Amino acid sequence: MKNWNEFLEEEKKEEYFIKLMEKVDEAYKNGNVFPPKEEMFSCFDLCSYDNVKVVIIGQDPYHRAGQAHGLSFSVKPAIKIPPSLKNIYKELKTDLNIDSPNHGYLASWAKQGVLMMNTSWTVNEGKAGSHKKFGWTKFTQRVLNVLNEYDQPLVFLLWGNHAIEAANGINNPKHLLLKSPHPSPLAGGGFFGTKPFSKANEFLEKESRGSIDWKITE
Repeated sequence: MKNWNEFLEEEKKEEYFIKLMEKVDEAYKNGNVFPPKEEMFSCFDLCSYDNVKVVIIGQDPYHRAGQAHGLSFSVKPAIKIPPSLKNIYKELKTDLNIDSPNHGYLASWAKQGVLMMNTSWTVNEGKAGSHKKFGWTKFTQRVLNVLNEYDQPLVFLLWGNHAIEAANGINNPKHLLLKSPHPSPLAGGGFFGTKPFSKANEFLEKESRGSIDWKITE
């Protein structure tokens, strides 16, 4: 496979994906669905296939107006920073002494090779998990299967049980899986002190892949 467009074109021919998109299209037609349709796969647009170094797996897109734009944990610059992302920024400060930016837009990470994907790629406004049974699980597994076979070492940042379970099939010994509690304030604070950013960079440098500049510059 050469790029994400090639991957998506192949999936579009599959029966499961055709049925999935029928449900998704119907949901967009009948209510408010996030992210906007044109941003559904923006994690692929911002992080090209040949540039992937780190994979962050979220669960649902944010389900309030204006928040979700296709990158897990990220919100557009004008949107209030959500609680989980605030905690990610706190750990970034502790781990690498990087000050929190005044916004939650993580595109600069994506452009350096951080693929921020959710396991459900769409959601109804105000209804977490509402598209969970549409068929996104199979699509997500297809993405993860491609990443498992990736020809260079990757780091998977698996925050919380949902991400850990989603990545069960990642068994390629060249990859590094960093597992921790979720950054959500509801998860009890176990995320703090796990140093995911420095550990990811140490591994990437050791594998001659080049580290990520985790300071958010845009």
